[in-house]
Amino acid sequence: MNIGGLSENLFESELFGHVKGAFTDAKSDRTGRFELADGSTLFLDEIGNLSVVQQARLLRAVETGEFERVGSSRTRRANVRLLSATNADMNSDVASGRFRRDLFFRLNTVELRLPALRERLEDIPLLARHFLTKHATRYRKQIHGLDQEAEKALLSHLWPGNVRELDHALERAVLMATTNLIRVVDVGLRSPAGDSGIRLEDQSLEEVELHLIKKALARYGGNARDAAEALGMSRATFYRRLQEYGL
Repeated sequence: MNIGGLSENLFESELFGHVKGAFTDAKSDRTGRFELADGSTLFLDEIGNLSVVQQARLLRAVETGEFERVGSSRTRRANVRLLSATNADMNSDVASGRFRRDLFFRLNTVELRLPALRERLEDIPLLARHFLTKHATRYRKQIHGLDQEAEKALLSHLWPGNVRELDHALERAVLMATTNLIRVVDVGLRSPAGDSGIRLEDQSLEEVELHLIKKALARYGGNARDAAEALGMSRATFYRRLQEYGL
């Protein structure tokens, strides 16, 4: 369940359900995701985007397993194992008050960190082959793989959009390909160091991060919120980086 983009009303109805007549379009009873997952696992994606009000509603269900459907006073129970995911800096959000500390500790029993794609280069060829196969099948094209230059371009790119960006890049490459091998021109990636000719491996982590932040700000016309979202950073972390780099 992607809960990051749900409004206050939809959040409660989607998660806990509603009864007939609870609101204008409630023409019948509806079982929520929490109840449907009784005895199994519920995956909550984009947990870091929850509003404070939504966090309070979720906290009770996490702590006690109890909830009520919208429009009902009957308390129900569900035994649910919760998995959640976010690209936000949760420690920073908790420290700033953006995310409830008690809910964070309830959810964060076991934490698994998936490194950014640029931190696990060995995965790029495997993922690229997977996406090539998927998109070649979808568009009915005979694509046998990547040539050496195209693979080098994938390995040197910084991938601020992570796996989703790689997926889109390979889809574009399949559409643009005129041979049975993907070429660097088909992939269409810009050099990660711009026009300077400086290789990624010759830069420090701070230099790479500064470059990405500048590029994101330029791409979104100086809008820090959009730039932070594109880079997978919380706004608090992004603003702190702006201060550190004097931007």
